[in-house]
Order: sequence, then C-alpha cells, then structure tokens
Amino acid sequence: MTAFDLTIIGLGYVGMPLAKEATAAGLRVAGLDVDPRKVEALNAGRSYIDDLTDADLDAMLTGGFTATLDASVLSRSRTIVICVPTPLDEDHRPDLSAVEGATRSVAEHLQPGTLVVLESTTWPGTTDELARPILEQSGLVAGKDFHLAFSPERIDPGNPKFGLRNTPKVVGGYTPACKERAAAFYSQFVERVVPVSGTREAEMAKLLENTYRHVNIALVNEMAIFCDELGVNLWEAIEAASTKPFGFQKFLPGPGVGGHCIPVDPSYLSYTVRKLGYPFRFVELAQEINERMPSYVVARVQRLLNRARKPVNGSRVLLLGVTYKPDIADERETPAIPVAEALLELGAELSFCDPYVKEWSVEGRAVPREEDLAEAVAAADVVVLLQQHSAFDLDVVEERASLVLDTRGVLATSERVERL
Repeated sequence: MTAFDLTIIGLGYVGMPLAKEATAAGLRVAGLDVDPRKVEALNAGRSYIDDLTDADLDAMLTGGFTATLDASVLSRSRTIVICVPTPLDEDHRPDLSAVEGATRSVAEHLQPGTLVVLESTTWPGTTDELARPILEQSGLVAGKDFHLAFSPERIDPGNPKFGLRNTPKVVGGYTPACKERAAAFYSQFVERVVPVSGTREAEMAKLLENTYRHVNIALVNEMAIFCDELGVNLWEAIEAASTKPFGFQKFLPGPGVGGHCIPVDPSYLSYTVRKLGYPFRFVELAQEINERMPSYVVARVQRLLNRARKPVNGSRVLLLGVTYKPDIADERETPAIPVAEALLELGAELSFCDPYVKEWSVEGRAVPREEDLAEAVAAADVVVLLQQHSAFDLDVVEERASLVLDTRGVLATSERVERL
C-alpha cells in the first residue's frame, strides 16, 4: 500500500492550493473528499479551482498526487490537514459538522506519530475542545502519541501576488513539540512560518484578520450612504486619505461582502464572545451595516429609474459581475444574490453578464445571461456594476448605457453614471 507524506481532507479553494505546493516540494500527497464529482474531475486532470489550472493539475498528478473517496488513506499518512468548510447555520451560529465528521474519520485511522492540523476557520478553542477529544477516542493521546496543531488558511482566490508559498503561515501547536513538528512540516513549502504559543492564539489570529476587514468595510459602507446624502464624493475622499503614509489603510465601499471569510468568520468571533455573556457590538454592528448594503443598492437603482420616470417593475436591469471578487468564478456569499432577489421581487426584468459564470439562478429561477456586453448595456434601462472584471470594457459601459449605478467606483461619473 502506498504511504503518503500528506493527506488533505477537503479539496476546495483551501485544500487544493495546499496540495499543489506540497506536491511541488516533492511530497507524496493524497486528497480526500466526500464528493465523487470532485475526485473524478481531479484524477482526470480537470480543475474546478480558479487558482489551479489544468496544467497545474497535470503536473501534480505526474508528481504523484491522487484524489480519493477512501478514508483508509489516512492510516498511511504521516501528516493530515483538515480543510473542510465551516459555514454558519440558519441562526448565524457556527456549523462545525464538517470538521466533526472529518475529525472522526481521522480518529478511526489515526496512527502513532501522525501530525494532524486543522486549517478550517473556527472559534478559539475548537482544536483543543472539539477536535482533540474526538481524536483521542482512538486511544492515542495528543502531544504524546500524535501531534496536533492549528494553522489558519490565508488563501485569497485570484490574488496574482500572494499565494500559499509566499504568504506567512501562522502555526500554533497543542504542545511545544506539536508546534515544532507543524512548523517543520509547513517550512518545506512555505517561505515563512510564524509560530505562536498555542492553538487558541492561531485560531484567534485568523478571526482578528477578517474581523478587522469586516469592521473597516462596514465603516466605509456606512459613510457611502450618508456621503451620498451630504453630496460628498467619498471615493475622492478615500483616495485623498490614502496618501497619508502612516496610520491609514484604504478600504472601499461596495454592494455587500462576499466569499467565505468576511461574511462568516467575524460571526465565529462574535459567537465566542457571546458565550462569555455579552455581545461583541463592533462585529454585530458591522454585520448589520454590511448586510444592509444590497438593499441600499436596490434603493439607489429605484432612485435612478424614478428620475427617468420609470418604475422598477418591468424595467430591464442588467447586473454586471455576479461573483464575489473580480476575475474569478467564485460565487460564495456573493452580494449579487440578495440584490437580484430584491429586484426580482420588485418586478424587474433581470439579466446578467459575467465572463466567469455561464449559468446563474436566484431562488431557483434562472436569470438570462447576456453574451454581448455592448448590446446588453445598450438594451438595459439601468446597468448595475457589481463586480469590475477586467474583461469588461468600461468605456463601452460609460458610452452605451442609459443609466448606470457603479458600486465599485471605477466609472467616471456623469448625468447617466452614479457611484454608490
């Protein structure tokens, strides 16, 4: 039976970049997932990840990478890294069912001397309080018979500058020896490893990073709302403020927040604080503001159409870009969904244009896709630029659109073009 240096549980946007770098470093890597479609696609050389081309995957397969549905591979793995999703449930509470399931699978196959690392974002204490007891049901003791650590993922899909290799990797171990073992593992393919004293500190570091972004995005989103009423060009003010070489970091308003990290991770921190008996008011206020933005976008669309003496009901509304980030196909938590839902509720004739999304539906209703940007823009009563994909010819949008709401601040303002 083949032995593996690493098995990664969860072959998504976090697990596959890890597999790529580890394989490139000469490690024998297996990928374990519960989705047979993913496993079949990967073994056939078909990538479904923006940051992983088919050529990258071919090189990985040549280097020995294999994807499997068979959890017995865990018993033949020197290191196991858990990269499964950690969403919120309907009540905005952490849903760690995937982490629990993956950890139970590891426990069933755990061998002495194995390093187990959790990378899935979660609340501080999860590695020690949830994962460790499950793993120790194997009869092995963490820190003595096997190594246990937490290392938060820092994958930024579509980022051309920073990938897994050149992004510092925070590592916290259950014991000092666990930390050293995990740091040595990641040092094989990450340029800089940042050890911290324990798993809780590593877990908190991830939540702090994204809560910082969440709160600052909420700040400029709220400023966008009242600056519009004050007649102040917030975009120009932000650019002016960003010339200060210290004490300021530029954040931009938008139609809402998307992806896994910003809409989800701060809620894990808020959940942790609420267990202490009081609310985390900064996070909860930021959540309220950012979740309000899609409704505000729709209100601005209504205002634009009203000025043209048109109701939303029956108006042709074109959404440009429905992914959560530019130049990728990732639609996780995209604010385009609540924007579209509200416009459809008002009776808009909705369509979308996005080079990365071939089919798109909202509440089970297929939204027509426009192939020709120029024709679609000219035919629409109002265009809503939700995501500034580089493939979009912005000059065409400015020249041919009757009305435009620019939620990204990339178009020149005019009588027909408004910025958020």
